[in-house]
Amino acid sequence: MHTSRYGVLTGRYAWRTSLKSGVLGGCSAPLIEAGRVTVGSLLQRRGYRTAAIGKWHLGMTFATTDGQPLDDRKAQRHSGVPANVDWQAPIRNGPRTAGFDYYFGCAASWDMPPYAWIENDRLVEPKLVPASKEDGFGRVGVKAPGLKPEDALPVLAQKAVEYIEAAGSRPRPEPFFLYFPLTSPHTPIAPRKSFQGRSRAGAYGDFVMETDWVVGRVMDALERTGLAGHTLLIVTSDNGPENIIDRNRTEYGHLSASTFLGRKRDNWEGGHRVPFIARWPGRVPAGVASSELVCLTDLLATCAAITGVELSAADGPDSCNLLPVLLGRKLAAPVRDAVVHHSGLGEFALREGRWKLLLHPGSGGTTYRARPEYAAYYRHPIQLYDLEADPGETRNLAPARPEVVARLTARLRRYVLEGRSRPGVTQANDPPNDWKQLAWMEQ
Repeated sequence: MHTSRYGVLTGRYAWRTSLKSGVLGGCSAPLIEAGRVTVGSLLQRRGYRTAAIGKWHLGMTFATTDGQPLDDRKAQRHSGVPANVDWQAPIRNGPRTAGFDYYFGCAASWDMPPYAWIENDRLVEPKLVPASKEDGFGRVGVKAPGLKPEDALPVLAQKAVEYIEAAGSRPRPEPFFLYFPLTSPHTPIAPRKSFQGRSRAGAYGDFVMETDWVVGRVMDALERTGLAGHTLLIVTSDNGPENIIDRNRTEYGHLSASTFLGRKRDNWEGGHRVPFIARWPGRVPAGVASSELVCLTDLLATCAAITGVELSAADGPDSCNLLPVLLGRKLAAPVRDAVVHHSGLGEFALREGRWKLLLHPGSGGTTYRARPEYAAYYRHPIQLYDLEADPGETRNLAPARPEVVARLTARLRRYVLEGRSRPGVTQANDPPNDWKQLAWMEQ
């Protein structure tokens, strides 16, 4: 779903914000509202040191040279960014005001300018130079001198390792939370030379392999410092593979999204069904798999449960406590009733148990609309799939099961109107109110 990092940190679906589709730019205003509880701020209150290292992509306030506000969506740009950014001034309303004691990373995706590292509230190198498409980042803009696309993973890995080593070297152990959103395997697909050709699945496969190497460095650091035995480590992703998926299948026989339909930005399973791996020695049973339905918004409520915090009615309106699932307990009922999917175009879908309802034709993205072999998916305004019998989403059951369509539509309508999916007091979604992707609510 778009801007999934918002949901990870706030426990609130990102479509409830003012950003109803698409993503932010490199100089966009902050999306996390002042005062909203995040995983970072919740754990800060419980005595944790907190750090965010990696791709922020939730907006921050860059100072301007003329005192006028930035408009990152204006067509008139200077080298791919607004012309009046003051790169040498402190940056406000970023990770440090969203619950993190320390930050190192980039403003947005690694294919969005500015291509430069930020540490806490300043650019590490404020004297930026023009970046062209030949530099390999993907968009024209500005960048730190000498910076290359393939620099991201080794730099971020080293910063994470240094943070863990510092935590392990303190004379008195203190709990810490490290939020580590990588720039990979998002574009630009830029594996380092030492990884090129190693996967036998093209550049994308090499890049995924390098991403695995980064995870390995983090795990090694936890082991080396003696922290692994009492640290909950979660490895997951916010969406499925990039658009190179078809080339990988044709050229290398590699199924980047397994046998699932779709890819990143789609509401089909290939767009959102991802691994969720947790390690917590002595707490999370090893070698156990769960079919429980979970969502990345659940991190907030889970951290609250781990640390003994009771969330207020306004906090984490779409967050459910996954701790019983992680601990391998037998459950009398699912920890969450359903998950709302949201595509790159802002279209809605709902997963409940075995059922998946898509309230739009096609994928919810743009890739498949013009391809004749997917034409059947665009002939009906609504799709319904039984994922237990048909995980590949090949048989649309909406015409045959109108009662299921009606029930799931009513649930999703309630989730939208009440401003929450977790039980509690009704909240408001953020404007604008001309929300075209909600046309199905009027039918």
